[in-house]
Amino acid sequence: QVRLVESGGGLVQAGGSLRLSCTTSARTFSNYYMAWFRQGSGKEREFVGAINWDGNSLYYADSVKGRFTISRDNAKNTVYLQMNSLKPEDTAVYYCTSGLTSNFVRAVVVIPTRYTYWGQGTQVTVSA
Repeated sequence: QVRLVESGGGLVQAGGSLRLSCTTSARTFSNYYMAWFRQGSGKEREFVGAINWDGNSLYYADSVKGRFTISRDNAKNTVYLQMNSLKPEDTAVYYCTSGLTSNFVRAVVVIPTRYTYWGQGTQVTVSA
């Protein structure tokens, strides 16, 4: 079983920034790609972005492209989500998850039902 713990959420004004972190217990972190999803109140969980094992390939949702950046530190078993120019519509609980590197294809990584393990989530609230 893989344990994931997100942190870094909070309340921020529109236009502000936050950096989320997700630390995993996976023994071979570098065997996994990492992905971020979010779920707004009353909405379905949606894909935000993903990063492959070495950080050289990334996918982003169109809604966050150019504003959000994913990075990872394999020595710390941690993935980050830097969120800039935040908008009220970014308000959601943000979750991280992981998948096997061999499955790092956009059509696969964007589907939330393909993942088994999730963190508890961290709330991001952006005020207008």
